[in-house]
Amino acid sequence: MPRQNSLKIGVSGVRGIIGDSLTPQLVASFSAAFGNYCGAGPILIGSDTRPSAEMIKQAAIAGLLSVGCTPIDVGVVPIPALMLHVREAGAFGGIGITASHNPIEWNALKFIGADGITLRPNQAAELTDLYHQGVYSRVSAQEMTDPRTDGSTLERHRKAVISIVDEARIRDCRFKVVVDCCNGAASIATPAFLRALGCEVLEMNTDQSKPFARDPEPLPENIGALCDLVKKSGADIGFAQDADADRLAIVNENGEPLGEDATVALAVYHWLRHESGPVVVNSATTRMVDDIAQQYGCPVYRTAVGEVHVVERMLECRAVIGGEGNGGVILPVVNPCRDSFVAMALVLEALAQDRVPISELRSRLSRYVMMRDRLLCEPRDIAPLLRLIRNAYQREELDLTDGVKVLWANKWLQVRPSNTEPILRLTAEAPSEAEARSLLSDALEILSPS
Repeated sequence: MPRQNSLKIGVSGVRGIIGDSLTPQLVASFSAAFGNYCGAGPILIGSDTRPSAEMIKQAAIAGLLSVGCTPIDVGVVPIPALMLHVREAGAFGGIGITASHNPIEWNALKFIGADGITLRPNQAAELTDLYHQGVYSRVSAQEMTDPRTDGSTLERHRKAVISIVDEARIRDCRFKVVVDCCNGAASIATPAFLRALGCEVLEMNTDQSKPFARDPEPLPENIGALCDLVKKSGADIGFAQDADADRLAIVNENGEPLGEDATVALAVYHWLRHESGPVVVNSATTRMVDDIAQQYGCPVYRTAVGEVHVVERMLECRAVIGGEGNGGVILPVVNPCRDSFVAMALVLEALAQDRVPISELRSRLSRYVMMRDRLLCEPRDIAPLLRLIRNAYQREELDLTDGVKVLWANKWLQVRPSNTEPILRLTAEAPSEAEARSLLSDALEILSPS
């Protein structure tokens, strides 16, 4: 992939390929800009388990020290745990070193404000301007502080999540759970979290010293080994996380993947039974959420794809729950960010409350088939390609919140630029696989005419 295409700067932070577009020099400069933006004070730094994490961390620490900040290394931690710690500790900000679902050759800087939320679009733009200006308020050697460490992140987060569910009821069920952490940031945290809830835990890919055991994105095609072990072991449920543990995929007791879109739907279904209120999801999230919210008389608001867009809207309308269709559940009473631990806790509480298997819980929700594809795309080609889709479907109802989304009574198609990769993402949802596949095929034909 050409250098200029692999560097992505936007609301998801700064993301690139190690040895190509994401260099120590760039990391140090962006970290210095972030330090100036936040002010000279404590900045928490955590990472996932990518082999490039230590190099990126040391470059970030150097950049922060150079502008008078105090870097606090919290180690390998899930990104939602880091974000909660930033807010609870009163830090000036935080940097998460993780490329989330991207392959292992990628890494990234995720910038977190003092409120524990990723930078809003206007804030990210201001930070990028500071970086491009390249003029930072450096301090002298005598003014520099020493980096510190803090090992309390995982415990803080575990206590916060468990506090919002009926711990005793979950513990009484003694659920048998298989978990696949991808050898990522949650490899220690997730087994400990589930055991704290009384679960018998069978671990897969929980060795932080090893490379990712699979593609970090917990899609059905990437978690076959988890499905097999759930079925073979007679487990009640299986959980798969991505590398930084903000996303969750679920496998039922029969070893069948439910798809990431079901994670948010199940969480919304359970939470709205106890607390009604607005729901916010992104434009690429399943229609199941709308059906559930309608059942409980709650409004649904949709935003552009990206955690910060969803969180901003949730705060504006005081939403009680939200998330994204990639398996990211957001529960503001705990953490204004995607959190796979919150998702696990809510699903386990639902199973404990209803005393039914996960397949029965899923059967209560409407059924749609969601299919996805992608198209490698130069930045200069994005607007012309989106115009092709818009023109082709100009007679249909269009939603231009994020790319182009075509809406019908019971199905939809979306084509949008990725926030994290140089690609166009295509998503279709319909009552049947054939209909969803047809929508994708039609769109690809429009975008890539023979």
